[in-house]
Amino acid sequence: MRSGEREQGALRPPGNLKARPEDFVVEEIPAYEPSGEGEHVFVRFTKRDVTTPDALRAIARALGCDPREAGAAGMKDKRAVTTQTISVHVPRGANAADVGERARHLDLPAIQVHDAVAHGNKLKSGHLVGNRFDIVVRDVPAERFDEAARSLDAVVRDGAPNAFGAQRFGAAGDNAARALAWLRGDERGPRDRRMLRFLWSALQSSVFNAVLDARVRDGTWATPVAGDLLKLRDSGGLFLCSDVETDRARGRTGELSPTGPIIGPRMRWPEGAPADLERATADGIMGAGTDLSRARALGEGSRRSLRVWAQDLRWERLERLERLERCEPDGEDEQRTPTACMRVRFVLPKGAYATTVLACAFGIERASSVATSQDEPSASEEEEPS
Repeated sequence: MRSGEREQGALRPPGNLKARPEDFVVEEIPAYEPSGEGEHVFVRFTKRDVTTPDALRAIARALGCDPREAGAAGMKDKRAVTTQTISVHVPRGANAADVGERARHLDLPAIQVHDAVAHGNKLKSGHLVGNRFDIVVRDVPAERFDEAARSLDAVVRDGAPNAFGAQRFGAAGDNAARALAWLRGDERGPRDRRMLRFLWSALQSSVFNAVLDARVRDGTWATPVAGDLLKLRDSGGLFLCSDVETDRARGRTGELSPTGPIIGPRMRWPEGAPADLERATADGIMGAGTDLSRARALGEGSRRSLRVWAQDLRWERLERLERLERCEPDGEDEQRTPTACMRVRFVLPKGAYATTVLACAFGIERASSVATSQDEPSASEEEEPS
């Protein structure tokens, strides 16, 4: 959760997230379907309370495939029920059809395979359109349901601040600091290239979130300012804001949004006041004059929209008194006064976080047992891979 959300969270209706894995259901939307031919097999599966890397390793090893040659389009939450696709490389001498057939009949704890189809290339990070969410927020005070509903209606109308979620920064919250130590040469950094990219993406995300916080505070996170680099919602085209009034009118319709920095050695900077803010923010986090050339191999830098749109956003009220399975209290909670839940459904593009959308309407609380249960997201899950 961003600092601005923490400051304002007490003003929003409280809610409890991820009390059960079934409270957080995610379905990955593929960018394309497998062709049916090739030396890789795309495996579509649902997992419960398991990390994506653990599920990937379990499936690959059960099929006799090398987990290091497996691929995933994106990381999914552990404390959740999530459906996604991975790819495994067919071992030498094996047949893709046979591997697919064996995959469809796998019996693994907390993992259910739905389909397995051959394809010509490995599934790479970011090869997805987005994610479909079905989330239950528990313990919302009944008298504040209308307030939360109005906030969700505002998200439909105006979008939501496109912050990176807390899981981007690691269970200890120190991923950005570790990346900065590596960038400055104070530490060697992890040997695992994938983990180094995780750390670098956390530092990029830290700068972006700080800029977004400042734009939220001054009310311009969705309003173009002279010098902004603006992104078109449909095409993703990027251009400089020079006609402020025209661009603000287009912003009000949702046609375009201001962008913030995904820092990198060749990132395009805005001009004027937006550039001053971004440079001051980056210098405040990384130090003035930080040499980014060491991170060139991890990404040149890009721009990310300050605003995200939740598609097909719907909500409904669920009463525990209705004895709906997903809203029944557990164990010791059975003695509590029955309270209501809200189910929220929406679709987000890749790189956007459901928790940041929900934070527009709720002061989200997580059960202590699930506070660190989320996967690390990959760097390529950004709106534009950097």
